[in-house]
Amino acid sequence: MSETLLPGRGYRGRFAPSPTGPLHFGSLIAAVASFLDARVHGGEWLVRMEDVDTPRNVPGAADDILRTLEAFGFEWDGMVVHQSQRLGAYEEVLEGLKSVGLVYPCACSRKDIAALTTRQAVDGGLVYPGRCRSGLLLGETARAWRLRVDDREIAFDDRLQGRQVQHLADDVGDFVLRRADGLFAYQLAVIVDDHFQEITDVVRGADLLASTPRQIWLQRCLGYATPRYAHLPVATNPAGEKWSKQTLAPALPAAQAASEIVRALAFLGQPVTPELAGASVREVWAWALANWSFAAIPRCPALSAPAVPG
Repeated sequence: MSETLLPGRGYRGRFAPSPTGPLHFGSLIAAVASFLDARVHGGEWLVRMEDVDTPRNVPGAADDILRTLEAFGFEWDGMVVHQSQRLGAYEEVLEGLKSVGLVYPCACSRKDIAALTTRQAVDGGLVYPGRCRSGLLLGETARAWRLRVDDREIAFDDRLQGRQVQHLADDVGDFVLRRADGLFAYQLAVIVDDHFQEITDVVRGADLLASTPRQIWLQRCLGYATPRYAHLPVATNPAGEKWSKQTLAPALPAAQAASEIVRALAFLGQPVTPELAGASVREVWAWALANWSFAAIPRCPALSAPAVPG
């Protein structure tokens, strides 16, 4: 598979946490891998706060995340972009899609969709059956705005997970760009921001792998370039659940920054040495930059997290 960057661009990667709580080990894996992949390519690494889903945001979490990144020795390029400050850009893009008929209003609730189909979508929901594609019925009010998908396959080569193929009409259906609560959907915001920041490489968790064909389709609809994608194995807890805020993943302890980075490197298949156990944060990063091997990252969607040091 190709390792070629987008034409005319140097490497630009990003780490894009959601401020729904403190950083945890699962977040650290994505931060470490995206940071090192950018730096070994001589590229830039940006931080974006994906706070467009405002009901889930925790007050103070964004600042806490940035302080944690600093305590762990991460250095990013440029200003931190906050999605909550870019609503006008998302509105402009959505209006453009409306003007050419690529999106349409939808009056369906989840209950309505469940009454029409039992087909499971790749993301765990239901495949949208297209009820509102031809227009709303008399007296109906739009709840959301959906992007039309074609009857075709979307395929891409993931740098870690290999060839991925998804038939959007069968596997997802027309998908939401503006939600019933008026908020912009993740799929729209992330694509607009990756284009705005000229991101060439997306290194993130495999829990987002199923979303990528939708994002590629939206990129094509907007005439945007498609970055390279690499979906890392997600860390699971002893119960086999993805480490996340929902599964009560503990916050990263700043006092153990060096050992936690070493733990993340080990999870990512890097040949960490016993000498790193007592190293400083600066020494760990120096070792990581000198020894980073993308080829060593396990090619699987999930892995059990290594034991906590000490």
